[in-house]
Amino acid sequence: MGLVEIDQHACDTLKLNRPDWNVIQQDIKSFSGRPYLGVDLLSAGLPCPPFSRAGKQLGHADERNLFPEALRIVRECQPRVVMIENVRGILDAVFDDFRKKLKDDLAKLGYKSGWKLHNACDFGVPQLRPRAIMVGISRSYADFYRWPKGSLAPPRPVSEVLLDLMASRGWKGVRQWSKLANTIAPTLVGGSKKHGGPDLGPTRARKAWAALGVDGLGIANEPPARDFMGMPKLTLEMVALLQGFPPDWRFCGGKTSAYRQIGNAFPPPVAAAVGRQIAKCLVGQALARVAS
Repeated sequence: MGLVEIDQHACDTLKLNRPDWNVIQQDIKSFSGRPYLGVDLLSAGLPCPPFSRAGKQLGHADERNLFPEALRIVRECQPRVVMIENVRGILDAVFDDFRKKLKDDLAKLGYKSGWKLHNACDFGVPQLRPRAIMVGISRSYADFYRWPKGSLAPPRPVSEVLLDLMASRGWKGVRQWSKLANTIAPTLVGGSKKHGGPDLGPTRARKAWAALGVDGLGIANEPPARDFMGMPKLTLEMVALLQGFPPDWRFCGGKTSAYRQIGNAFPPPVAAAVGRQIAKCLVGQALARVAS
């Protein structure tokens, strides 16, 4: 197993939380997949700005587009399954030709592929956060893959998820705040190395957060104090819970780096749901082969 990441702080976070994992700090443009020939899964969370509306949707013309590198690594390691996650914008009509070419390229390599939009809130994450998922399956496995289904139970509202943290310093206004934050959160905006800092997004996003009684202009170092007045800001710990991270997950780096790691992450519950379906696919094919 290998996890390739260019950012030092993100690598440090992975090593801190999963010391047994093989974390490789490297630009994937210089990474070779040949040592991993025949692996079960190649998964990738490729940069989103080339396909996001905020990033002007430059697609293949954007220097941050890493789909060509992902295809190169697929050729080199020939995984049984390929999974790529990106923003909803990649499913827009402007990228029809881009997706078709990717599908054709994968077909030439022996994969049957398709895209599906998943909303994180359907998997217990307390925010909408639509994500576009592409799964490519080796043809001998393709009949065994099924997209994950969301939970029938609604996600917990922000007030319930964050109540204990908001009240942890004795804030007297926490009950009144919880009445405002009684729904799921807007989509977290993680920003990029070029743009965006430790806040909850542009003006439109901050207005949505304000409707929940949250000040989106910045991230707080700690929960509101006992006599705090006004709208509280979220802490990194709070943002991580809204993204679906387990409570014991820790982040390395300064506030901006940690927030970008959280805000740009593939929500763990959604990733886990897709991963379980991929595992079932691989096991199903293996059992069918034994039975035959």
